[in-house]
Amino acid sequence: MFYVYVLRSETDSGFYIGYTRNLRARIKQHDSKKSFATAHRSPLKLIYYEAYLNQADALGRERYLKSGAGRRFLKAQLRNYLAKHESN
Repeated sequence: MFYVYVLRSETDSGFYIGYTRNLRARIKQHDSKKSFATAHRSPLKLIYYEAYLNQADALGRERYLKSGAGRRFLKAQLRNYLAKHESN
């Protein structure tokens, strides 16, 4: 399986969108600050993921979610979660 995932920084409320073959191991890397891209933004919370059977499909989806339209999709998809956690 191939995974596209979204982490939310509890420090700055920003999103990190990534791709991996092993979601649990990748989350552990982020949590232990072994990822340069997110080390300064911890703690992080997994708020969304999608699973794919094909690597090219997963990479295409990651690319889309990083685009303006993809970010708008995520904000619409997660609107209830985000509304609840904006006030915290």
